[in-house]
Amino acid sequence: MKENEKEIIIRIVTPDDAQELLDIYTPYVLHTAITFEYQPPTVEEFAQRIRKTLTRFPYLAAVQKQDGKILGYAYAGTFHDREAYDWAVETSIYVHPDCKRAGVGRKLYQALEDVLREQGILNLNACIAYPQTEDEFLTLDSVHFHTHLGYRMVGRFSQCGYKFNRWYDMVWMEKHIGPHLQNQPPVRSFDQVRAVIGEKYQIK
Repeated sequence: MKENEKEIIIRIVTPDDAQELLDIYTPYVLHTAITFEYQPPTVEEFAQRIRKTLTRFPYLAAVQKQDGKILGYAYAGTFHDREAYDWAVETSIYVHPDCKRAGVGRKLYQALEDVLREQGILNLNACIAYPQTEDEFLTLDSVHFHTHLGYRMVGRFSQCGYKFNRWYDMVWMEKHIGPHLQNQPPVRSFDQVRAVIGEKYQIK
């Protein structure tokens, strides 16, 4: 699959991509406990989520260069609304089931980290559903993926998510990508850093 990785580019998602991204997301909603959402959003609801994210943060897609097919997507969101949390974000990633363990997720997260680092973000936080015992709806794959990329476990909440007539835990994993200073520079918006990372990842 490494040869195919060379044909993957990273680009910014637009609201027009909502249907294609929803096609990736919907099986996670209907057939897994990876997301605690019960029903898939509508295309317009999903498009609105994209618009909201892009007002502050990157929303990126991994695209197959040959045909433009989206293989996965990743984005950052507000960790907490209060200003003191500005340097922390929550990260999310979803990859097409046919593309798992093929390097797509790593490419997406590397690009996302690069953009967030340029913005001045320091803390990446991932909220991950966690099975007390692995089952057909949820495994520890996401935890292993984040651990492999340098995240560490920082918290666990017991039996806080109910889906498919069973209870699941939730864990927080964290990664620091910048120095924490006494006089910390303010975070820049995504629009302010597009030009800095555009050439490297063909982001336009």
